[in-house]
Amino acid sequence: MEPQDHHHDHHHVDVEDESDGGDSAPLVVNVDELSSIKRSNYTRDVYILSSAFLFIFLAYGAAQNLESSVNTEHDLGTTSLGILYTSFTFFSLLASIVVRFLGSKYALVLGTTGYWLFVAANLKPTWFTMVPASLYLGFAASIIWVGEGTYLTSTARNYARHHKLHEGTVIGNFNGVFWGMFACHQFVGNLISLALLRDGTDGTTSGTTLLYIVFLCSMTLGTLLMCFLQNRDAKGEDGPDSSSATLYASLISLLKSVITPLLNVRMLLIIPLIAYSGLQQAFVWAEFTKYIVTPALGVSGVGGSMAVYGACDAICSLAAGRLTSGLKSITLIVSGGIFAQAVIFLWLLLKYSITSGVLGILYPLLMAALLGIGDGVLNTQLNALIGILFKHDTEGAFAQLKVWQSASIAVVFFLSPYISLQAMLLIMLAGICISYGGFLFLTLLVERVFSSSSL
Repeated sequence: MEPQDHHHDHHHVDVEDESDGGDSAPLVVNVDELSSIKRSNYTRDVYILSSAFLFIFLAYGAAQNLESSVNTEHDLGTTSLGILYTSFTFFSLLASIVVRFLGSKYALVLGTTGYWLFVAANLKPTWFTMVPASLYLGFAASIIWVGEGTYLTSTARNYARHHKLHEGTVIGNFNGVFWGMFACHQFVGNLISLALLRDGTDGTTSGTTLLYIVFLCSMTLGTLLMCFLQNRDAKGEDGPDSSSATLYASLISLLKSVITPLLNVRMLLIIPLIAYSGLQQAFVWAEFTKYIVTPALGVSGVGGSMAVYGACDAICSLAAGRLTSGLKSITLIVSGGIFAQAVIFLWLLLKYSITSGVLGILYPLLMAALLGIGDGVLNTQLNALIGILFKHDTEGAFAQLKVWQSASIAVVFFLSPYISLQAMLLIMLAGICISYGGFLFLTLLVERVFSSSSL
């Protein structure tokens, strides 16, 4: 497998060089000029990708936050989110094959369609529109996320190779930019829903209809942006083989791509942390907004506190990405983020009670800020860690990331109506202990193995 991968890469780089040389017209091309075009191409793609995700998810994220309060009939909102994340979990197992077959750019474009349909279904929310839309979004989401991880990592690797830079640093920086811009979606999207629903039009159709139409326009813009990305895969060589491959061969390779990462000790040690990162996100969406924010600040306060959460998430993602250079820095940054979240869960479990006055408003906002910091850390560092550790099966590794994340999110959405906040907090604290233990063991293990040869 490995030599073949390198072969793809070189082939890929050469092709790009030629096309760039061709674009810059004169036959005698200044090498410095060419490399600056190269650099701007790579960074341009990172910004296009990040902006496209921002436009799509500011709409989807805010719509998701409203599901449980708008579509209350027979728990349609929470049930359709549970269905969505279950479907997402299942399809993430197949996603790496689809991404390999389509190439990460086309997988990204196809992935946007699911989000568009889901928001459109919210214009007329019934079981007949929401359930099929949720099922399809599970498929689309698995493709868009595996595509994103693969695309960003291959862009970072090519950039590092061209400029003879340390791969881990570039992967960290690119992930910091992406997740920093991505986290702004909570901030922007919730401010839009706060503005359009402000005059108490929380459940009224006119307010939400206008909101969803604005969201659909934002998503369409995101999809259009994706089309401007450059192709970054070694697709040219893989295409014909994979299309003529027999069903049997593709099933075997599917099983391999699902099972191989699970036979890798590193993946097994990262999985608890991946699952925990899903748990803490769902905890914020399902429990924190319901039990902590709404009683203290009212329904309209959900938008405000989630905007604080998003802002801290974004700032922290950018900072964490800048500080990432290799395993040691990842270990330190993750420890800080996990500690911030553990403090919140212990505070809620042991001491917290809703108070009146200024503190009553400040406490939920402070919690939202710390939870956002933890989320920013986990997003950037998990993606950088997988990009650094799994060089030869990037799609498979990012698919595992989404399988375990979405499975744990689905569990929270299905459990949420039947479980108390206390029980949920105990689950979160247990999750922290197990996942952080596994993660520390991994960094010690990998540091030991790699101390002789550099990462």
